[in-house]
Amino acid sequence: MFYDVRYVKTRSLTISLENGRVEKVKCDESSGKAFRVLKNGFWGFYSTSAEISDDEGVRMAEENARGKGRSRISEVEVRSGRFVLKPKIDPADVSIEEKVRLMRDVEKALRDDFIVSTRVVYIENVRIFEYRDSSGVEVFYEVPRTGMIVQAVAKGETLQFYSKRILKPAGYEIFGDNVFEIAEEVRNVLGGLIKAKSPPSGKMNVVVDPSLGGVFIHEAFGHAVEADHVLQGSSVVADKIGKKVANESVNVYDDPTLKEFGFYPFDDEGVKAEKKVIIEKGVLKSFLHSRETSAMLNGKPGNARAQGLDFPIVRMSNTFIGEGDLSFEELLEEAKNGVYLVGSRGGETNPATGYFQFNAQFGYIVRNGELAEMIRDVSLSGNTLEILKDIKLGKGLEFDPGFCGKSGQLVPVADGSPPALIKALVGGA
Repeated sequence: MFYDVRYVKTRSLTISLENGRVEKVKCDESSGKAFRVLKNGFWGFYSTSAEISDDEGVRMAEENARGKGRSRISEVEVRSGRFVLKPKIDPADVSIEEKVRLMRDVEKALRDDFIVSTRVVYIENVRIFEYRDSSGVEVFYEVPRTGMIVQAVAKGETLQFYSKRILKPAGYEIFGDNVFEIAEEVRNVLGGLIKAKSPPSGKMNVVVDPSLGGVFIHEAFGHAVEADHVLQGSSVVADKIGKKVANESVNVYDDPTLKEFGFYPFDDEGVKAEKKVIIEKGVLKSFLHSRETSAMLNGKPGNARAQGLDFPIVRMSNTFIGEGDLSFEELLEEAKNGVYLVGSRGGETNPATGYFQFNAQFGYIVRNGELAEMIRDVSLSGNTLEILKDIKLGKGLEFDPGFCGKSGQLVPVADGSPPALIKALVGGA
């Protein structure tokens, strides 16, 4: 019988400033334990926020392991570890009043005659994690995350929304001139968007910025290489390990060791974080695994994550497509005529078929290799593997932070990409 014990403690603060007024200050502190037992190939699970001994928790989980199954888990190479990410400026040492002052200053940088609504959200969180299991694995980490989300709505010929954010595994030191630059960008983009025109429609050349390119590689491709989707028969690349799935310029990675928003030193099964090569020179090299899926598919674990005390499932961390050789200007020249699209406002993907549809935040017409008039309410759709076969990659890898949802759980992630040229279907959102 295998068992493991997770102790998770979190402290968080969220402050919302809407139209210059503090609407909400929310402080949370929670802790608890989660227990898993694997017996006769079947998982038993139990979690509680109450004080409980490990022996009692394991006994409760074992009582829930009442069936028979074929589950098994792989061994862990690194059996112990400890990591503490110490911020240069601990957010706990900065008063709420000072944080609100910074938010008000950022909100002032958003204001203009055409801005009808503003929202600035401050976020800080510390996760303290302890893990041990029956095979002798014991790990500990403490990681803070801090950030700010800047949003506004503008009214002109149309009503438009735009949002930017900075989120990092770090402390209060991440705030500097960058948050004011973000606010100015939001204001300036909205000033153009309220006068922007509707996009053209049809299949065409599309230059995507790093933000939209990152969303594509995370949503349209990344979920398809999560091994639980593979085992469920809902992945378009389920039978393609060792096969070419993209052109030779394409390299895709998942790397939780990068100090981006998806950072973690150990996953929620006690596995030491390491960079995973998913695609190398166009060839699919690996899926992302938990200890269970890695045992079933002969892979490497390290991507099991959980929100709070939930059961760990296969998740991405910092997922990105590697840089190419083309400058942004060369990508525009290659496109010649088409569109340049920036950011994402959500959409949908189907990892089983490879179909995706995203809404860009805004864009520009590309005419004769140069940026022309601004466009709004743009949608982008296509097939993941067809896109990867013909994609042309530029220089300048950038990451965009956020929260990824799966099976009712949210975890912090980052998506990365350089600017890229693809051919896809464009239309109105």
